Amino acid sequence: EVFLVESGGGLVQAGGSLRLSCAGPGFTFDDYAIGWFRQAPGKEREVVAAISRSGSMTSYADSVKGRFTISRDNAKNTVYLQMNSLKPEDTAVYYCAAADGVGIGVLPRFYDSWGQGTQVTVSS
Repeated sequence: EVFLVESGGGLVQAGGSLRLSCAGPGFTFDDYAIGWFRQAPGKEREVVAAISRSGSMTSYADSVKGRFTISRDNAKNTVYLQMNSLKPEDTAVYYCAAADGVGIGVLPRFYDSWGQGTQVTVSS
């Protein structure tokens, strides 16, 4: 397992934007694919977006396509999730996760390590 730290969550009005960061200090960051997941109260954890080790491949949930962008800066050991046009239904705890290997995964079981999560609340 590796250590991940999310930041950037908060309270925003509908239509607003937030940028989440996932930092991974202390390990070879570009050996790992990274996924962003979210979990709302009473709901299962779901994938939001994922990015391959080099950043050449990305994947998005249908619900966020065109609004969210995942990117990474391996020199800074950080993955970002830019969230625009936020909706109340985007409210959840957002987690980043790391998987040691090739490709990207959209299921939680693909990932070995998880951050502690950051709360995103979108008011209507």
